Amino acid sequence: MNSRHSNGIKVVGYFDCYGGGQVVVRERIAYVGHIAPPHGTSIIDVSDPSKPRELAKIAVPEGTLSHKVRVENGVMLVNREIFPIGRKDPSFRGGLEVYDVSRPADPKRITSFSCRGMHRFTFDGRYVYGSPEMDGYLGNIVGIIDFQDPARPELVGKWWMPGQWSAGGETPTWEGTAHRCHHPIRHRDRLYVSYWHGGFVILDIADLGTPKFVSGLDWSPPFPWPTHTALPVPFALRGRRVMLVADEDVVRLGPASPSFLWIVDITDETRPIPFASFQVEAEDGSLKEDYTGLHQFCEEVRSTEIPIAWFAHGLRIVDIANPHAPRETASFMPPVPEGARRVQSNDVCYDDRGLIYLIDRTRGLHILERI
Repeated sequence: MNSRHSNGIKVVGYFDCYGGGQVVVRERIAYVGHIAPPHGTSIIDVSDPSKPRELAKIAVPEGTLSHKVRVENGVMLVNREIFPIGRKDPSFRGGLEVYDVSRPADPKRITSFSCRGMHRFTFDGRYVYGSPEMDGYLGNIVGIIDFQDPARPELVGKWWMPGQWSAGGETPTWEGTAHRCHHPIRHRDRLYVSYWHGGFVILDIADLGTPKFVSGLDWSPPFPWPTHTALPVPFALRGRRVMLVADEDVVRLGPASPSFLWIVDITDETRPIPFASFQVEAEDGSLKEDYTGLHQFCEEVRSTEIPIAWFAHGLRIVDIANPHAPRETASFMPPVPEGARRVQSNDVCYDDRGLIYLIDRTRGLHILERI
């Protein structure tokens, strides 16, 4: 499938599927979490990346969103939350569905971890670091769930921003669920947690049962976009420890230009300092519609080149070797999917061969190679 624009990127393969929220690849199998019901999860053989083929798919009931997926050690976890997000239904129960995918063509459901709903989460093969909605709390909180026995997941730790525990009499200083856990990522004994219009927080999880606040920074306002992901770079850059932060280009506090990439110095983790940013050259600061700017970078940092799914701007490879002056080194602009008005690149990941997988929010999975 030809691209409209490619710079330093080669198209290796394409799989035609409904739009996705997340893609992950393990042992030459791609798992795609889809963006709307009845589409749930697709399992795709990419051993020959030029000819991907579907092995299995899992449907979900109407009113259920299952757009996130993680796989480790033959166990697949997929989220369940209400759809559309924000719809009122007190009887809805979601959380995580657990599957045995040791035979990917024949996924077997094991059990559920039940709560009001789950948005983004990460999984290291033992623990989930997630964003559950739980009774008694306002909006998603941080939850740490032990999957040592996949048939008996156990909540072992939680943390919430003061003001969220409504059952405990806490009163928020924000409107509705504007401050809520969006995406926790673990590095060593820290969790780096995006908190939507509450910015980000760093938590000490040396004791998983009692996460402790280390620091945080809330820049929304003055900046209008919610914080989507906070990702520590696992090696030093020019002697400094840095974190990448993605603000998602949705649910703005007011009219604004598209969101962009932040770089934050966390050498002193008690005092995070934003010191650089990157925006695609095509953006001139003028107002644009939602889903134009940054969405999500690849969560596995393999070098100073960071693949980023940039909504209407496709895939951007940004080099942060000089963190004060990040620069684009490659890009790929997919064709507009059939039936869509524009590209909506939503998530990106690597496989063990270094191939890059880019899922569009509307339709289609591209398999790419950096050249």
